[in-house]
Amino acid sequence: MATNTAVGKPSLLKLWPWVVIPIVAIILPHIFDSGHDINLMSHMSIAIIFALSYNMLLGNTGLLSFGHAVYFGLGAYVAMHVLRMVNEAGGEGLPLELIPLVGALAGMGFGIIFGAVSVRRAGVVFAMITLGVGALVHSSSLMFTDFFGGEAGLFGDRTYAPSMFGIDYGSSVSTYYLIVAWTLVAAILIYLLKKTPLGWMANAVRDNPERAQFVGYDPTFVRFFQFVLSALFAGLAGGLHVLSDEIVNDEVVGQIQSGAVLLGTYIGGIGYFVGPIVGASIVTILESSLSTYTDAWVLYFGLLFIGIVMFAPMGIVGVIHLQYLSWKAGGWKGNTGIRLYLLLAGLVGIFGLVCVIELSYHYFRSWDPSAPFGLMGFTVDATGAMPWLVSFAIAIAGFGAMLLHAKPMLARRTGAKTEGGKA
Repeated sequence: MATNTAVGKPSLLKLWPWVVIPIVAIILPHIFDSGHDINLMSHMSIAIIFALSYNMLLGNTGLLSFGHAVYFGLGAYVAMHVLRMVNEAGGEGLPLELIPLVGALAGMGFGIIFGAVSVRRAGVVFAMITLGVGALVHSSSLMFTDFFGGEAGLFGDRTYAPSMFGIDYGSSVSTYYLIVAWTLVAAILIYLLKKTPLGWMANAVRDNPERAQFVGYDPTFVRFFQFVLSALFAGLAGGLHVLSDEIVNDEVVGQIQSGAVLLGTYIGGIGYFVGPIVGASIVTILESSLSTYTDAWVLYFGLLFIGIVMFAPMGIVGVIHLQYLSWKAGGWKGNTGIRLYLLLAGLVGIFGLVCVIELSYHYFRSWDPSAPFGLMGFTVDATGAMPWLVSFAIAIAGFGAMLLHAKPMLARRTGAKTEGGKA
């Protein structure tokens, strides 16, 4: 009996995120109650499903796709047509709560069609095929206007659709809760799929397809199933996008959408289930908020992605997890101050780099570079030498202290500690 309790206890402890996260999601609209914040949280939930579906390809199966927005967008278009049919029928037909399922089925259907061609090869060939499929669908969205609506897109009204529970979805809060409910269901299903034989074999195909074939599994068959299921959840996210924005246009199937989900998934960490959740949330917040502060927000996205790929390929969650393991093993003992110094120096360097970028962007892109503009609480002139000298000095001092002083100091301290432990 004692053994069963000891075994069951950790299992129950692992369930805490599935309890805490829904509670937090319920409370958030009461804290951030503006329309913009609620819409942002709705978009964040949709992005989480989309990123989790993409991680089924990249993280679990090792398939790098440049056209995953195809299934998000086509699912959104089909769901929008169903919503418009319900609107034209005077509010009679499929309940609003089930319309995202239409997007999911549409995503799965197109996943079967395109996946039958795409997954025959992996690696670069697969990536190029998905890039071609993405370009094909995006160009088609501007040609076949009866289905796609052209550049203007298609509009629908969620308030004219019936509800299974008699809920008025005219409020953005009620729509947010519906999206969160579907997000939780999708996250649980994707998590459970990782624990199935298909999920384990997808990992095996990712790591060593020859060995997977040797034990009796067809790698192409495994990739195909993962591809179709991934497209299903991407289509579900597209269906929820229809409920949130009530409009779809060619952007939902474009390369920017595919790039955003790749960016979010990789930044968060493709080796961890929560990685895409964290990455999608960060990208959504930055995309919505950063663009209101600077015109160079796309450049910052690119620099962030390059920095993650070069210095932290395991993603943000991976870095945090490694530091947690180091702390748990006693690796932080005696050098916590150095680690904080390293972090502070890096932040100072980033601050200086941001100042340089903002100065450059204003100088080269502004109609009048000599016009004063706000930079970090100060009004500066980009044509003067002093702002440039100060910004470069801060960047060089921060990164120099990090790379030439703090990092070698930490390496010596941890190296000496390791040698002492061996001795």
